[in-house]
Amino acid sequence: LRKFAGNVDIDRIYNGKDRVSVMEGRLQLQENEITLLKSSLADALRRLRLHDQLIPLLKQQLIAARVCACLCASMCLCSQVWLSVSNPAHKSSYTDSLSSLSRVRRNSEKLAKDPQEKTKKRLDKKAASSQLEMYKYVSMVQSCHTCFFICHWLTGQSIKMFIRGRPITMYVPSNIQNYDDLRMEPPVEKLELDWVYGYRGRDCRANLYLLASGEAVYFIACVVVLYHINNRTQRHYSKHTDCVRCLTIHPDKVRVASGQTAGVDKDGKPLQPYVHIWDSSTLITLQQIGLGTFERGVGSVAFSFADSGAFLCVIDDSNEHMLSVWDCAKGTKHAEVKSTNEAVFTVEFNPNDSTNIITCGKSHVYFWTLSAGSLTKKQGIFGKYKKPKFIQCFVFSLTGDVLTGDSEGNILTWGKSPGDVKTLGKGAKETFQIMRQTRAHDGSVFTLCMLQGGALLSGGGKDRKIIRWSADLAPERECEVKDFGAVRCIADVDGEELLVGTTRNAILRGTFSDGFVAIVQGHVDEMWGLATHPSQDVFLTCGHDRLVCVWNTEEHKLDWCTTLEEYGLCADFCPNGAVVSVGLSTGRWLVLDLQTKDIVSDYTDGNEQLSVMRYSTDGSFLAVGSHDNFIYIYNVTESGRRYSRYGKCNGHSSFITHLDWSKDGKYIMSNSGDYEILYWDIAGGCKLLRNRYESKDREWASYTCVLGFHVMGVWLEGSDGTDINALCRSHNERMVAVADDFCKVHLFQYPCPKPKAPNHSYEGHGSHVTNVRFTHCDSHVLSMGGKDTCILQWRVKRGGTGDSGGDRLHSSSSTSTSSPEP
Repeated sequence: LRKFAGNVDIDRIYNGKDRVSVMEGRLQLQENEITLLKSSLADALRRLRLHDQLIPLLKQQLIAARVCACLCASMCLCSQVWLSVSNPAHKSSYTDSLSSLSRVRRNSEKLAKDPQEKTKKRLDKKAASSQLEMYKYVSMVQSCHTCFFICHWLTGQSIKMFIRGRPITMYVPSNIQNYDDLRMEPPVEKLELDWVYGYRGRDCRANLYLLASGEAVYFIACVVVLYHINNRTQRHYSKHTDCVRCLTIHPDKVRVASGQTAGVDKDGKPLQPYVHIWDSSTLITLQQIGLGTFERGVGSVAFSFADSGAFLCVIDDSNEHMLSVWDCAKGTKHAEVKSTNEAVFTVEFNPNDSTNIITCGKSHVYFWTLSAGSLTKKQGIFGKYKKPKFIQCFVFSLTGDVLTGDSEGNILTWGKSPGDVKTLGKGAKETFQIMRQTRAHDGSVFTLCMLQGGALLSGGGKDRKIIRWSADLAPERECEVKDFGAVRCIADVDGEELLVGTTRNAILRGTFSDGFVAIVQGHVDEMWGLATHPSQDVFLTCGHDRLVCVWNTEEHKLDWCTTLEEYGLCADFCPNGAVVSVGLSTGRWLVLDLQTKDIVSDYTDGNEQLSVMRYSTDGSFLAVGSHDNFIYIYNVTESGRRYSRYGKCNGHSSFITHLDWSKDGKYIMSNSGDYEILYWDIAGGCKLLRNRYESKDREWASYTCVLGFHVMGVWLEGSDGTDINALCRSHNERMVAVADDFCKVHLFQYPCPKPKAPNHSYEGHGSHVTNVRFTHCDSHVLSMGGKDTCILQWRVKRGGTGDSGGDRLHSSSSTSTSSPEP
């Protein structure tokens, strides 16, 4: 090659190619740098325009008082905010920014003057355009950088908070003269658990009993509810720290044992599962069983009967499903053994012999014998009968036989049989075998209930029937439970009247003759949408179960419910209270008439889920926040029954999470998934207000945005931006209720603009709290759990004599007089 090239410098050609590659890489880096510089410059120019009108006044203030502070607009790549030039470190940062700009310009000029003609030819149009933009913006910055130093007065004071390392700037309102002197105190008001909506029947068994007091006892989330079925009143045992999973009552029908699952606190530390034994009349805890012993959770509990409840049997949720027997009086472990690696559904003592225990579950029935502090088991023999996949439940007959219900729809009668010498050889011991098989239901037999006279009740899964059987298992009567799911649990009231728990989280009351009606209802899947009526004691909920439910807070009941085609995620009542808008998971939203339950309007915005619906104060506008980053604005006419598109707010770089209208109905404040706080001029055509400083004194009709100066104190140090799911300011503007990701509801004073603001904290939910709202008169707070499908209604207790509100509540045990300390 060198021979034929003559005088051509081959090394120079190769080196030229290398330089071309290097310069192309530099161009790409410069393009990235240009993008950041453009963003920073735009912010700086916006700030310059803001202060142009203030310069004369600021000059006078500087001459008169000499106390103003200077700010600079930092142009560094990390987007530094305005800083005081009185700090030498800040001066250095500004100088470094200008040096960086100069360096970029010099590099650009050097590339433009490169003698390599081949290099210039290989510059594409995009690179050439970027080069021109570089000259343009560098010259603009250098021509106006002397104007970056402008005076800063108190009205321009801003506060920064950081979420996941990202700075969020919030401007201090004019009525706050000295931010540092603000004192934060907990609100005088406190919350008290008033009512619990829902029941956990979807995935739990044997969790509905009737006490001697006439109260039905059941659980949902972290609360055990005592509901008087005649007086329609509730009391609550709320000492558990995580979701309650099982329940049983003592032979005296006063004491109750309830077991919970394991969990983690907000710092990720494990919370140990245990069993509480408590007095249902006083709600005082009598004994804590097994703290630090059980793994994962407590799956089943049972009191012994023959010795008046001296022992408690517990099965945990570990891989081996440890079976343990405890002395109730001493709280000590009497015996323990590994049960099985298969699922265990229930456990019971033989009512006539406390040394005999039975467990059942996946493909097994075990008969245990307790002797001298040890447990031994015998497995039930299915013999010629088909072995079912699951043994769901069992009861003891008056004759001492064991009756089991299985996944095949059969009731099996078990009894002792002498050892089969021919089959098992000499020395064969007695076994437990099936004596009789009775076909009962289509699908599983979920529950069995023995009545006092020897009759038997069975509840079906697939066929949703309740069947009454005679003592010799002849069917006598049956009734189908419609619309509420499968029969999960049956409790006898008086031999004729029954309580029925269902898999759709409802409790029914009734008889075979008169049928059954729901006395407790709830959602069956995760909930997110919550709205309160503007003038009535009514609220609405919606969730992933596609149900829209309207509840009455005074009567504590479900007014009506409807099922949608998609699941709802957000809702808001029109200010006239006649209609309610519900946002769905597909970008579709509906308007429902509260009286007729009919859909009066049906619209779609985008194809992503909607996260917030909010009417303006006078009801003339509706704002719809979507996960497609847009806020859609509609004109509202005909008392909320007719809608027309007014405009669209386009400016967020992530999905919309919360929004609020100003009191005059002209502006909107909104939050997004990347922690932006933006302001919009709706009356001016849905324009983004670039100058956020101008909105610092604006008054808001509601305050549900989780990011803002007035609620900055609700965030804990180190929060990741998803720790707070929702908040709501009271209508009297004195309190803020907060729903967090750690199963808690908090009550702060409003405003609370300083970090680590003191508050009252309340437990009760067993999952992340997805939403929270005040009722129209601020008499109650409503909170909604996610996976626990629970709605808690809290009564707002006003401060008075002897109740300064200065103490802080940290747990549910200190927030409800229903559960006094022992």
